[in-house]
Amino acid sequence: MKIVDIICSEGKTGFYFDDQKAIKAGAKNDGLFYVGEPQTEGFTDIRQHGESISVMIELEDGQIAFGDCAAVQYSGAGGRDPLFLAEEFIPLIEGEIKERLVGKETANFKELAEEVDKMEIDGKRLHTAIRYGLTQALLDAAAKAKKVTMAEVIKEEYDTGIDLKRIPIFTQSGDDRYINADKMIIKEADVMPHGLFNNVEEKLGLKGEKLIEYVEWLRDRVLKYRVNEDYNPVFHIDVYGTIGELLDDDIEKMTEYLGRLEEVAKPFLLRIEGPMDVGSREAQMEAMRDLRASLEKEGITVELVADEWCNTLEDVKYFAENKAGHMIQVKSPDLGGINNSIEALLFCNEIGIGAYLGGTCNETSRSAEICANIAIACGATQVLAKPGMGVDEGIMIINNEMNRVLALAKKRA
Repeated sequence: MKIVDIICSEGKTGFYFDDQKAIKAGAKNDGLFYVGEPQTEGFTDIRQHGESISVMIELEDGQIAFGDCAAVQYSGAGGRDPLFLAEEFIPLIEGEIKERLVGKETANFKELAEEVDKMEIDGKRLHTAIRYGLTQALLDAAAKAKKVTMAEVIKEEYDTGIDLKRIPIFTQSGDDRYINADKMIIKEADVMPHGLFNNVEEKLGLKGEKLIEYVEWLRDRVLKYRVNEDYNPVFHIDVYGTIGELLDDDIEKMTEYLGRLEEVAKPFLLRIEGPMDVGSREAQMEAMRDLRASLEKEGITVELVADEWCNTLEDVKYFAENKAGHMIQVKSPDLGGINNSIEALLFCNEIGIGAYLGGTCNETSRSAEICANIAIACGATQVLAKPGMGVDEGIMIINNEMNRVLALAKKRA
């Protein structure tokens, strides 16, 4: 099935673009707004609404396949591509990119996705958000050409040998970590609550006591309000390097502290994402590797999740090969083409390390649905409920798409 046209429409995302540089420099909140001047190129405000582009591919039989270009909340930070603004990039997609793709055969997703992911215009690769959305649309086009689900396309083309089944959903609370945890318990979220512990004094505590108190509260809350006794969610908490910041990245001290958290969390399994941030890719890998080894030596079952300094397919492979944590987050928008996310998840499976298909709150319902297909096809350990920070919406989108895909695949089987 060939491409006959590409049409774009401007969209909004499920969250916001935030100027991380200005926030780290001390910008203060006024309600949901940040007060002050932006410091990252492209921003007109420190917080502004997220933008997306729906890329619609018209096929020769009249069907329309589509995916959404979207970028992470902290665009332009940490070496990422610049702020993704729809009005700036729609002309590029409907211009030179369209000219290169019209007439292409869509049945072979993998081959065409790799071509798009490596495409250069004026000597530069396409913005990661464009590669992300375009390859989503190409996957949908292949599925429509073959009249199967997107998960089935991936399973066939990558010869995964994986049985299609439900993937545990990981929910994120944002700063509203108490009321949103209640939502997660009611919805029986598989993995919860993220927690956003991104400040030592205000959230972790100067002795780590605030995180311990929160884990105690979370444990008791689940035990008190769960309807089914067999509901045993995994506690996954992102600490943004604050444990290392508090304990001077001392492996022995961090091991002892994580052991205390393990005891508090029981009977629930605890995962800690980003326990430290030591400032570079190699050093971060080594710190995560050494902390994992230390935990295992002491018989501590807390699982570590790699996030900081693990942003590309090459990074994922580097961290996985060195056992730098028990689980690797595959941050789908940062990897560009979804072919990279697919390969990253399959590589983690091959190495024998946890594979978490993550992303950002600043995506769309469409990119979330397509990620649900990827997670199923690649046997991810867990998949992020996205977009937004409202809990209910993200769970609904991912859960319902997974169930649709599995029902259709089962019927054909």
